[in-house]
Amino acid sequence: MTVAIDIGGTKIAGALVDGDGTMTATTRRPTPRAADGDTVFAAVAEVVAELAKSPLWPSAVRCGIGSAGPVDTARGTVSPVNIGAWRGYPVQARVEAELASHGVRIPTLLAGDGVAMTAAEHWLGAARGHANALCMVVSTGVGGGLVLNNRLHPGPTGNAGHIGHISVAFDGEPCACGGRGCVESLASGTAIARWALAQGWTPAGDATAAGAAAAAAAGDPVALAAFDRAGRALAAAIAATASLVETDIAVVGGGVAAAGDTLFGPIRAHLASYATLSFVKDLQVVPATLGTHAGLIGAAAAAMMLLPS
Repeated sequence: MTVAIDIGGTKIAGALVDGDGTMTATTRRPTPRAADGDTVFAAVAEVVAELAKSPLWPSAVRCGIGSAGPVDTARGTVSPVNIGAWRGYPVQARVEAELASHGVRIPTLLAGDGVAMTAAEHWLGAARGHANALCMVVSTGVGGGLVLNNRLHPGPTGNAGHIGHISVAFDGEPCACGGRGCVESLASGTAIARWALAQGWTPAGDATAAGAAAAAAAGDPVALAAFDRAGRALAAAIAATASLVETDIAVVGGGVAAAGDTLFGPIRAHLASYATLSFVKDLQVVPATLGTHAGLIGAAAAAMMLLPS
């Protein structure tokens, strides 16, 4: 069994995951809105304690922790944008100590949520069977990860594949990361809604990307243009990544991907203008398939792929 912990801005979840991806003893806690880092970690400790009650707990041989980023896997620390109390927080060491306090001393791996999602989709999802894949999450931000030659490729600090901060508009607007023209500043759910509103879109109650998707599906021209703009940015970044490392599939998940063809139609249409070389022209773009389970399955998958057996 693999202990899987998924840490996000709204919830902290845990499960025991077996070798075929079946999850048992699943539990979750809301992420505390606290100024103190240890108060937030107390919810993680509660999740571990709940998992330790399972009769399968003694069979755990590894632990995977998937966390919102930024992460620094070399140091075992996290500084999630949406968990303000954690800045350089030593979550990996704290989890290891918590596991030991419940009787298991096992190797532990920390992965960013984009890398975890990538591991999940490669193991059991839409990238299964593909030796070289880009998987990405398009939500409040835009993140991702890479599989190269059937191996998860997190990079030295665990942030390789962070496609959201590839610049696709050299004279574009400033990004929150300090760069300019980043994919995230054009294609995140926040960016889609912000651009649509600035262009005169009048939402029918829901002023988020989900509301813009509904408006686009109903034919609103401004909402359609917002998704076309986002799709073009994503297509440019997907093609650039494929040209650099020869991925043959891009798997897109996250809340914005729930818009379906409203997002995927523009991505695929614009991809033909960017993925033109012979070795990338057959690049596929497909939806992620694991949905809300990707975080826990991905934490387990990353541990299985990267820790010694």
